[in-house]
Amino acid sequence: MSFNKGQLFKLYEFAVENVSVGIHAVDAEGRTVLYNQKMKEIEGFDVDDISDRSILELFAFRSNDSALMRVLKTGIKEMNVKQTYWNKYGHEITTINDTYPIFDGENLIGAIEFARDITSLEKLIYQPLRRYGEPLTFDVITAISEPMQIVKENAKKAAHARIPVLLIGEPGTGKDLIAEGIHHELNPKNDEYVTLFSRRPNQIERLKTYLKQEKTYTFFFERLEFYSLEEQKELLDILKSLPPEKHMVIGSVGGDPIDLISSHQLLKDLYYYFASMSISIPALRARKEDIRPFVDDYFSRHRERFNSNIRGLSEDVLEMFLAYDWPGNLKELELLLDEISSMITNEKYVTYEMLPLHFRFKLQQQNEKIKKPDFFLLHPNKELLPLNEYLKEAEKYYLHHALKMNDGNITKTAQALGMTRQNLQYRLRKWK
Repeated sequence: MSFNKGQLFKLYEFAVENVSVGIHAVDAEGRTVLYNQKMKEIEGFDVDDISDRSILELFAFRSNDSALMRVLKTGIKEMNVKQTYWNKYGHEITTINDTYPIFDGENLIGAIEFARDITSLEKLIYQPLRRYGEPLTFDVITAISEPMQIVKENAKKAAHARIPVLLIGEPGTGKDLIAEGIHHELNPKNDEYVTLFSRRPNQIERLKTYLKQEKTYTFFFERLEFYSLEEQKELLDILKSLPPEKHMVIGSVGGDPIDLISSHQLLKDLYYYFASMSISIPALRARKEDIRPFVDDYFSRHRERFNSNIRGLSEDVLEMFLAYDWPGNLKELELLLDEISSMITNEKYVTYEMLPLHFRFKLQQQNEKIKKPDFFLLHPNKELLPLNEYLKEAEKYYLHHALKMNDGNITKTAQALGMTRQNLQYRLRKWK
């Protein structure tokens, strides 16, 4: 049996709509002409949403950031390109794309992209201890300092009163943790907790989409000052129209709101809307007694998840952590622990040698007392070394340290450093 054109079209249509990869095709102007069901699941758009709009408008791409737009410009296919961006609902997604130019004879008439969604895989690999679906209540938050006890008490009061809340604090202080804690403290409970990220596109439209549902929401508006003033006005109008006590509304800013208002970054009336309950979250440097319980909880989760032997920090490393100022706050500490934990094998305690190179430099720059002269090459009683000499010494230290970590095994060390065995041996011979 042979297929006629109509039957072949049905066959192709079925294949496109049921294949497990997203398919997005555009014409020579970048307008969508094909957008399958899987791509809709990944990005959240309907064909009607995007048919008359360019990719750049939809995703706030620069033209060079979109593989489809690059291929339209160059006419050259791009294979296995990883791309991270935000979908219609403001969720960060990661895809691996194969993108091809489409020619009619010698004329470039469009481009087509096949996208494999690897968002969940990315999170599993790079964020192994992140919470997925685990309720983050105030009991889970490990902070023991007096300032943070006050923060939690005030946050609970706001939850019980169900009034708008403004969280104030430097980036990385844990405003998102407090916001989620408020959500789980509500009684009666809201159906869903939603974060709206001000630096991602289409957040106001995303809010409107949620408000069309019958559910009750806790909305966390992250960094209000990054919305444009026009968006802030629109947001304020929406918030004022909400039914009293149906939704819980939480906002956050990264600095003094009065300063933000005076610098025209924050709308005064929007601040007044949230100002009935303002909670300032102190920087980690002002509550260093919270470091140890956070670290202990982190490694407790690591033992539970990976059946590891790690117990915590060695005493000298703990002293270094307590002496460091943590300009990135709790988030910097968490990311550092992520990096350290990726190297853990059978160790019971994190020692100085396990600290990442970049963090050791930060320690050196901040505090003369915690310098290790066998590692840091800038001694207080010496002039700066010539750059070439410094780089040679740094390379020498790093390679010997790598050898030590691999028990002197040349082959394993070379593999870990991404070089050939012969190259490593050559570099080691230079110093003998």
